[in-house]
Amino acid sequence: MLHDLDKTLEELLKAELPPAFVGTNATTRVSISFATPDREFASQIANAPTIDLFLYDVRENLELRSNEWVVDRQPNGTATRKRPPVRVDCSYAITIWTAGNQSDPQTEHRLLGEVMKALLRHPIIPVAVLQGSMKEQEILPRSLTLRPTQLQSLGEFWQAMGGRPKPALNYTVTIAIPVYEEAETLPLVLA
Repeated sequence: MLHDLDKTLEELLKAELPPAFVGTNATTRVSISFATPDREFASQIANAPTIDLFLYDVRENLELRSNEWVVDRQPNGTATRKRPPVRVDCSYAITIWTAGNQSDPQTEHRLLGEVMKALLRHPIIPVAVLQGSMKEQEILPRSLTLRPTQLQSLGEFWQAMGGRPKPALNYTVTIAIPVYEEAETLPLVLA
């Protein structure tokens, strides 16, 4: 499921970024990565800038937890009941990397700004970009951009990654995961 979320976010960015970044010109086209942004990652950047979406935290969204059964009444005198899916927050640190060991802050900031605008346009992930199991979501994935990070300290994060601090967007997507058995059909009691 998480790999389908990655593919969905990649499709969203490809659909929303300006053509200069996703076109066919190899000098301006960006790459999209989901790798750990450590020192080794930085040295592997090719010629084009790279948008890195590092999934650093996955946790249940307790505010959206529901223990209520979902009941769907049928016209034939029966009802289907099932437990609601578990809502899970997936938090990404989004950074921009330029080729080689030399950082290009102008390009990185410009591209980070475009990524931010693209993500802010969609508080709910559009159906058109959903990939794999994300297409089966009963509740469309919602996103939160520019919220406080789940990390204890960004400084400690970058130190653990072995690199210098970089500007980063915190982006959290809430997905619904069906973890309970299939729905059961029961007769309605009519009085």
